[in-house]
Amino acid sequence: MGSWGTLASARQLEVEQSAAYRAELKDVILKFLGVASRVQKAALARSGGDGGQDGGGVQEGRLDELAEELWLAQAEIDLAARTESLRGATYRYAFRLAEAARGDDADAATLRGVQAEFMDAAYDDLWPGRQRVTAPGDLGRNT
Repeated sequence: MGSWGTLASARQLEVEQSAAYRAELKDVILKFLGVASRVQKAALARSGGDGGQDGGGVQEGRLDELAEELWLAQAEIDLAARTESLRGATYRYAFRLAEAARGDDADAATLRGVQAEFMDAAYDDLWPGRQRVTAPGDLGRNT
């Protein structure tokens, strides 16, 4: 009976550690997505790619600040992620957003593609072995 208690304790510890990891990673993912959204909106507004204006135009200094914030959020995921696929997808998404912020290729469709890749990788890291189900027409994977 002693070994059963040890196995149960080990399993409980594993469950708790996994939940703590997911909570930490979820926090840094949400932070990254918040910054990414602001960078994308500012870059698309600057390029006219969203059909709207930013209430007087996006200031270059603000885009630089957002890009710096984006790279810091990317670094947090790089440190917290278990998988290389999430690290790589985060870097690719941040890189494309930084390009858009500089005025290089602020194409919304391209950004949606790297965002979908990022979301797939984040889901895989948070819930290994589970398939992410997306709505028909979304760019992510479907089961």
